[in-house]
Amino acid sequence: MYEKTVLKNGLRIICFPLEDRDSVSLGIWVNAGSRFETKRIQGIAHFLEHLLFKGCRHYSCRQIKEYIEGVGGLLNGFTLEEVCCYFAKLPYKHLELALEILSDMVMYPLLLEEDIEKEKGVIKEEIKLHQDLPHSYVQQILEEILWPGHSLGRSGLGTFTSIDRIRRQDLIKFKESHYTLPNIVISACGNLNFEWLVKKVERLFNSYNFRSKIAFKKVSPYFREPEVKISVRSTSQTHLAMGFYGLSRSDPQRYSLGLIHTILGANMSSRLFNEIREKKGLVYEIATQVKYLLDTGTFIIHAGLDSKNLKTVINLIMKELNNLKRKNIGIKELKRAKEYYIGQLSLSLEDTLEHMFWIGESTITLDKTYTLNQIKDAVNQITAQQIKRLANQVFLPKKIRLALVGPIEEGADTIKSYLSK
Repeated sequence: MYEKTVLKNGLRIICFPLEDRDSVSLGIWVNAGSRFETKRIQGIAHFLEHLLFKGCRHYSCRQIKEYIEGVGGLLNGFTLEEVCCYFAKLPYKHLELALEILSDMVMYPLLLEEDIEKEKGVIKEEIKLHQDLPHSYVQQILEEILWPGHSLGRSGLGTFTSIDRIRRQDLIKFKESHYTLPNIVISACGNLNFEWLVKKVERLFNSYNFRSKIAFKKVSPYFREPEVKISVRSTSQTHLAMGFYGLSRSDPQRYSLGLIHTILGANMSSRLFNEIREKKGLVYEIATQVKYLLDTGTFIIHAGLDSKNLKTVINLIMKELNNLKRKNIGIKELKRAKEYYIGQLSLSLEDTLEHMFWIGESTITLDKTYTLNQIKDAVNQITAQQIKRLANQVFLPKKIRLALVGPIEEGADTIKSYLSK
């Protein structure tokens, strides 16, 4: 169902034509995320993403926004650990406009000194915002103790110091090193013609630079005992983020981990939500999340609670993890988890933007594209025994990394003792 080609210059195009849609979504993906940064230029990938919207060879900052939004479109970008994406969703008849604007942004940004200095202030405010939000800051602390001394353990936003020392030449060098044709994928979904798109991309990117891919520093998780890090703040809630080393993007067990996520904390019928919120009334929010990277990944449990209930909540979390490790999940619960996993994916792929993200991220990171039916087949073959075995592999007490933000009176050693229950 997907149409894909690799141009002679190394650029990849992946497309899912849907003639019955009124919209089209387009994304330009680059292997240029925060894990490619050194500490000296921490935050440069995200900084560069901001600056690409400030003007390029043929379009001013105002024109970039007005031309897309003026036809009812959506325009944005994001930077993750491994990729950066610039995207638009708009009525299908304006696809050529979106492609020309996004390609000009990515290839020929102006990177004016005045924009660079002005945007430093904007990014510093973004850093402040995340630091002022306990539920966001606790995630940053967790990453620091999961990946100490590695770029994955540093905030992708950067710090005040690193942002201040980034110069125009640093931005140009980073862009020239990473924004290369073999490092770029163009993904599209909606009412479009694949052959037309390929010819248009070939013309637009014909003179762009060709360089080899740049490798990233792989991680080597180190764990001998659990680790706890606390940031004491006078907040009304304590925010908890418990992390475990998970699986890579290509790990054969990743769909089993997705089911564990569903069982433990993906929705209101999950075990953690039911036991800790519904039965005990100890939290308003508790959930899990899974992150897959090229060489590693994380499984995270996060919650907001009254600090006086910290020990109880941690004990209840550990109880649910141990239950999953000791007992096979029941037939009905396993079936429900599979239906939820597949159903959520099916619903999201009905939207052209979500489908564009789906095929684009898979292609830029793994150079593979999975169909919905392939995912269904893989998920439906998973057994209760496989889930139990993976739970015992992931949820080891010595692998626990726990971050806390709030008015906490207990010390790290005391809290660490709760994790062995």
